Amino acid sequence: MTSDLPQTSMILSSLGQAAFVWDLASDVIVWSDHVGAVFADVPLPQLCNGAEFGKLIEPDRGIRSEIMHQAAPLHGAGGTPYRIEYGVRTHASAPLIWVEETGCWFAGPDGRPSRAQGIVRINNERHAREEQLLKLSRHDPLTGELNRTHLLAALAEVIEESQRFRFSCAFMLIGVDHLARINDAFGFDVADGVVLEIAQRIRGRLRGGDTLGRFSGNKFGLILKNCTMDDMTVAAERFLATVRDEVVPTKSGPVAVTATIGAVSVPRHARSVEEAVNRAHETLDAAKRRRIGSFSTWRPNVERDAQRKVNIRVTDEIVTALNERRIVTAFEPVVNANTRAPAFYECLVRMRQDDGRALLAPDVVPVAERLGLIRLVDHRILELVVAELASAPNVTLSLNISPETTMDPDWWASIESMMRAHPGVAERLIVEITETVEIQDIDDLRGFVTRLKDLGSRIAIDDFGAGHTSFRNLRKLGVDIVKIDGAFVQNLVRSADDRAFVQTLVELARRLQIKTVAEWVQDEASVALLRDWGCDYIQGRVIGLASVERPWIENGETALPAAS
Repeated sequence: MTSDLPQTSMILSSLGQAAFVWDLASDVIVWSDHVGAVFADVPLPQLCNGAEFGKLIEPDRGIRSEIMHQAAPLHGAGGTPYRIEYGVRTHASAPLIWVEETGCWFAGPDGRPSRAQGIVRINNERHAREEQLLKLSRHDPLTGELNRTHLLAALAEVIEESQRFRFSCAFMLIGVDHLARINDAFGFDVADGVVLEIAQRIRGRLRGGDTLGRFSGNKFGLILKNCTMDDMTVAAERFLATVRDEVVPTKSGPVAVTATIGAVSVPRHARSVEEAVNRAHETLDAAKRRRIGSFSTWRPNVERDAQRKVNIRVTDEIVTALNERRIVTAFEPVVNANTRAPAFYECLVRMRQDDGRALLAPDVVPVAERLGLIRLVDHRILELVVAELASAPNVTLSLNISPETTMDPDWWASIESMMRAHPGVAERLIVEITETVEIQDIDDLRGFVTRLKDLGSRIAIDDFGAGHTSFRNLRKLGVDIVKIDGAFVQNLVRSADDRAFVQTLVELARRLQIKTVAEWVQDEASVALLRDWGCDYIQGRVIGLASVERPWIENGETALPAAS
């Protein structure tokens, strides 16, 4: 087509565009001048024939059907507008050129397209942006591997295929060990470099058809097709070695890194994405607890499954008991080692059951801690203990809380509110921090201790010797009382090792001006030893076990003497 407006043709050329008229009946395409500037290296005869031009289009050759179905015919001289996009490759090794075509088609007497006219332009930049956005939506921006969403989508497809065609696969979670330490020591940019390097090393060890993705900050997910249990072990050792055997070079210097792997066989031991992820995660966590840098695969475990059923049942029982106010306290006396006069009473958890029996603290507290319910239990016991103190002005009581509860702002708000509502109660309250779980942050705990002591309460460390608190931390915390774990006390008469241990604890506590309580005292011979060593208070079978009765109502007990 020779343009009636040559200037228009030049403008289109300068914009990388060209105009055309296509007669569908003859399949002839007439182009504006300078069409070669748009489709370089394409012979003009190929551009001027619809069938020949269609051979350049990928992936779907031919554009006639696309034009025909763009819109329902519009009546009138203006024709029916359309807009299509397609890729053109000028020869087999040439890069794909993305073309945007905008125009109108006109119907013939039979209502079908007979002529089209419009403008084409190269649109590689937009397609490049779209491709980049698509890649970012599917891939982790740091490593370039699949992100979690698309990794799990790929896992779902593999699980379905493996069930349909009966072949074995594996799903692995590869955890980079101690990545948080690398963050702290070198910075997040160095940690990112480590993650990227490990991803590249794992990628270099994959077979064709394996799928790698970034599952989370320090974990990679790996799908291995056609992988037996034996193959899984060999592959895991290969991945561990590629991470472990060479240090990772970073801008801050070389960093030694290890990884731990948890895996599950699919579909043998996991028939859904949820099962595969949960069991691989569970196995990874178990492997890390056992030995960092190791590999473990999920296997059925009757004891573990039974324990989980118990956990579910006990969780339901604890929550129901809390709602129905069946969590109560029993009171165990703690007496002066020299005079046997009651000093205070420890409030212990009891959970009344429907049949009238009561579960003891050892049956409730460890499960509550493990299942994340201890905070609720501690809240309820606090309410009960403060109510007892408010109703009995001459008694001192102690209650146990988990270190986890010391970090709970709701618990602290509750105790402050109760102390304000009941003046004089704080001075008769002893808070025992149990050592059944590790104290994560000693500085935060020290702040908690200080605030409680400012209210007038005293602090005890319970089960000392069986947990994680050292004498250095005792001094740092400023506790008032140390309760020596009963496991070291109950066999004092028969065990020379226990005698040496307990005597040493009592002596060190006295030097730090901390009162001591010996738990689980069984006999008078043990009482005599403890008294001679200078232990301040004793509790246990020889004194009397816990009871839901309130002995101070009859005895008129007084408060614990101030620590000297």
